Amino acid sequence: MRNIFEDMEAVKNMHPNDIAEKLVELDKKDRLFNFYRLPKDLKVEVFSYLNSTLQRELIEALGAEETKEILNEMAPDDRTEFFLDLPDELIKDTINLLGQKQRDVALKLLGYPEDSIARIMTPFYIRVKEDWTVEHVLDHIKRYGKIVETLNIVYVVDDNSVLLDDIPIGKFLMAKPDTLVSELCDYSFEALITTMPQELAAQKFKKYDRSALPVITNTGVLVGIVTSDDIIDVITDEMTEDAQKYGAVEALETPYVNISLFNLYKKRAGWLIILFIGETMTANAMGYFEHELERAIVLALFIPLIISSGGNTGSQASTLIIRALALEEIKLKDWLFVLRREIIMGLMLGVTLAVIGFLRIETWQHMGWFDYGEHFTLLGFTVAAALVGVALWGTIVGAMIPFILKSFKLDPATASAPFVATLVDVTGLVIYFLVAMVILSGTLL
Repeated sequence: MRNIFEDMEAVKNMHPNDIAEKLVELDKKDRLFNFYRLPKDLKVEVFSYLNSTLQRELIEALGAEETKEILNEMAPDDRTEFFLDLPDELIKDTINLLGQKQRDVALKLLGYPEDSIARIMTPFYIRVKEDWTVEHVLDHIKRYGKIVETLNIVYVVDDNSVLLDDIPIGKFLMAKPDTLVSELCDYSFEALITTMPQELAAQKFKKYDRSALPVITNTGVLVGIVTSDDIIDVITDEMTEDAQKYGAVEALETPYVNISLFNLYKKRAGWLIILFIGETMTANAMGYFEHELERAIVLALFIPLIISSGGNTGSQASTLIIRALALEEIKLKDWLFVLRREIIMGLMLGVTLAVIGFLRIETWQHMGWFDYGEHFTLLGFTVAAALVGVALWGTIVGAMIPFILKSFKLDPATASAPFVATLVDVTGLVIYFLVAMVILSGTLL
């Protein structure tokens, strides 16, 4: 067996995430061997940083007693995330290893909607009453502070556990011992609702720049808190999912190195088939204008130029709008503003490309580098006009599809760059040949 933790004292000073990264690099047998050798407290922390596949691998290899120790010591939010990735039959057996108190917490957390913020909250925090003194609060913190997620914020509740305020710990440290908690309250706070989607909660963290936010029910009862480290995981997962969708790949639920080839194939093949079928429409469009191509074969030289320009402008627009929607810089009601803005932008980009395209044809003809025929100037105007048309159309399509998807409560990230580019390819060809039929009629056509 390969021992990577020879100096255990040095290991104890390492961050658990760094240890987890070293374990990931090992094969299964070496990983189990080195995990076994870790001190008990460190095992729990390192286990929380491993991905769900490796967590399950370890749980299946560990004995019941060791599994019980790890699960009971894990933070409730980390434990809930672990349970969510287990098959149903294993969840039941694993939850039964928990102590009664931890089992009640786990079952309560698992009862919330799958993507709700309550799924990643922790029920361990400092809460106090209005009529307590600062001295009472500090004594309470000394007594229970070891088991809470964060000591930065103290939460004030009434006798029914309704949240009244959240107060930074600094206020208590600076106040006189006999000061009442009510004297420190301004009764103004930001909170998350238990059923709020995790993505919206992440936006709220960003908006208010908080290290932790309380989670309350619809009636205002404080049931837990969410800390910034959990939100960072949510943001990372969301960005990863969006990035995969931008590339026309279904979101991967497991890390790339752990997903099987067959599952990876299924994630990628579906979109490729859809895009392939879409691209066959390009062949159909070219077939429809076959007569024009036969009469003016020179038109075929600029087909790649035309369709790539439309696809690129469309991809640009869709990427910008999808990200703006995700960050809530724009909302559904802003679609008309975006449309007007993108029409202007599409024309500006199209004219820029048109000038370059026209000058390219004129320069190549006059320098003798290529002979486009006696009607090369008309050909230049055709290419230029088509570039304006496809750039404008691509920009409009790329900007509006995310709005359409969001209006139907679908993920705007589905409007991936390859999807938009494929759609604009087909219509770009139609625009090109229609422009050619108008400008070149009576000459080349």
